[in-house]
Amino acid sequence: MKEKVMGGLQKFSKGMFIPVLILPIAGILIALGNVLTNAKLLEAVPFLNNPVTTGFGMILSGSLVAILTNLGIIFCVGLAVGLADKKKSEAGFTALLAFLVFINAMNKFMDLRGILVAADALRGSGQAMVLGVQILDMGVFLGIILGIVTAKVHNKFCDTEFNNAFQIYGGSRFVFIVLIPVVIILSIVLTFVWPFVQSGISGLGGFIQNSGNFGIFLYGALERLLIPTGLHHLVYTPFLYSPLGGVAEVGGQILEGSRNIYFAEMADATVKVLSPSVVWDARGISKMFGLVGACLAMYHTARPENRTKVKAILIPAAFTAFIAGVTEPIEFSFMFIAPALFVIHAVLTGVGMVAFNVLGSRAIGPNGFIDFVLYNLPLGIEKTRWPIYIAIGIAEFFIYYFIFKFVIKKFNFKTLGREDEGQEMKLYSKKEYKEKAAGGNIANGAKAAVSNLGTVIVEALGGADNIVKVDNCYTRLRVVLKNTDLVKEEVLKNETEANGVVIKGENVQVVYGLKVNGVRKAVDSELGITSEKE
Repeated sequence: MKEKVMGGLQKFSKGMFIPVLILPIAGILIALGNVLTNAKLLEAVPFLNNPVTTGFGMILSGSLVAILTNLGIIFCVGLAVGLADKKKSEAGFTALLAFLVFINAMNKFMDLRGILVAADALRGSGQAMVLGVQILDMGVFLGIILGIVTAKVHNKFCDTEFNNAFQIYGGSRFVFIVLIPVVIILSIVLTFVWPFVQSGISGLGGFIQNSGNFGIFLYGALERLLIPTGLHHLVYTPFLYSPLGGVAEVGGQILEGSRNIYFAEMADATVKVLSPSVVWDARGISKMFGLVGACLAMYHTARPENRTKVKAILIPAAFTAFIAGVTEPIEFSFMFIAPALFVIHAVLTGVGMVAFNVLGSRAIGPNGFIDFVLYNLPLGIEKTRWPIYIAIGIAEFFIYYFIFKFVIKKFNFKTLGREDEGQEMKLYSKKEYKEKAAGGNIANGAKAAVSNLGTVIVEALGGADNIVKVDNCYTRLRVVLKNTDLVKEEVLKNETEANGVVIKGENVQVVYGLKVNGVRKAVDSELGITSEKE
């Protein structure tokens, strides 16, 4: 039962990537629009001060901010596509129809009950306009609920077919037929239930806000601690896109969630300083600086004869973490071989976010250096106070370095370059760590260049017949297998350069970092899977 729940949560977490990963692109383009309309920049670079560039900047910022006020439909369609087992495009289209049916059904039912407030009294009433239709203000949760419901119905009925004259009502048409009563009933039920849910969310948000720095610390530490499970997205997403991350009025609109708020504030020239709620997206401090210090500590604690090899492994990992905020290659280098270091990493991440809040930084820093530069420099020091962020990061670099170096030496952790004689220098999985602790012999092997990458990976996963489903997120190849005992972790890491392997029930996650898309294509090609499985 536990494994089934974990599998479901991991699938949901993976599905969330479609809507979540597209939103930062909107943020970067909003920042670009802000650059083209920045008064100080226009003074310094006069040729940009013309109706074409400034007009384009205003259009760019203004048009993309509209995405933030329509997150419900974005999450509904994106999550339905992500959770659909097949015929994903049809699932997305059906989700759009379900969303339209839902909001109009709820509006009509609320009208029949006489509970719709006047249009000029929406603020603070718990109601909102969604695509021009007045309903209960469910925010991003409406999209999440409808996306999950649509995907469930789609997966169950998308292959249903009829004979003769009823053939036209099969497949995705039948899914929509089933969804209509389901969505209408759901809209009625949520009319009664959601006000209580909203009260609970508001209460939780209030508790976290009132917990102050302790709440921020728990948030930062927990988000890192869940990395091994792949469920860390479930921690930060509600804070970025729901009232848990704050509620603010920007440009006459009420916005919920840390990221929604600061995206809108970026495009609003009247906002002089970003809101304090930006702290919920300050997760990049340990990514850009802390883990780089950890890498340096592992290099200096490695045996002298191994440092050249260690450097070759850690420099690319540290560079990826600093530039793009992808940290799993580093974290998997000590996560299972020295769990205490991972706990320290989680604690220091939380402490860094507390320092961000205490020192009054307002910099936008969810990932790596590229995002940091694109978001903050165009906004200026006054609006973001980004030098404070850099100062905290530099401090974290040294704190990570000295603590990791001390703990590795004190407890003789077998981090990279400190392996026992005859033991291979590589990243270890949890299973291998347990075998080592029990006195087992971990097989040796050298990484080899693989030309037939897809073939090797499929064979290491137990063969094509053992693979039920293949998917991927930002950094991990995610597969569902019939028998996980057939997984050859040594082959995946030694011959395909995987950074780590996590097995939970029937779900297997193979960590490849930013090259995962290429890996997924190789596996799909080997299995004969097209871009959309029919």
